[in-house]
Amino acid sequence: MHAPELTKNQRLVLDALSREDGPLSAYSLLDQLREHGFRAPLQVYRALEKLIDYGLVHRLESLNSFVACAHPHDHHAHGMIAFAICEKCGQVDEFSDETVEARLSGWSRDHAFKLSKTIIEMRGTCAQCKAA
Repeated sequence: MHAPELTKNQRLVLDALSREDGPLSAYSLLDQLREHGFRAPLQVYRALEKLIDYGLVHRLESLNSFVACAHPHDHHAHGMIAFAICEKCGQVDEFSDETVEARLSGWSRDHAFKLSKTIIEMRGTCAQCKAA
């Protein structure tokens, strides 16, 4: 899969998310990008929508915020994406697990449930914060 051609706004949003250690809300992105011509939340949301479609950004449902994809890969090939979110420092680790994915797919198949996407968000304390 080749990299999509990004618009100026998409590139600015992706760059802002890539520089951050943790997730950002759309309004935080808007505040950061005002000097680059962003004036309305809709500009941010449009860019985010396309970046999500391209698999370059993920929405963290529980935080209503966004992170740049940590591992560029074919998200359609991997039906499950998981996130470990530190409640102390905000660090987000993205991963997938074939065993969990297989179990969830098996349950869906056994129960005639048409699975469209699986996103798992785990919240807790990261190793660095736990050690501190």
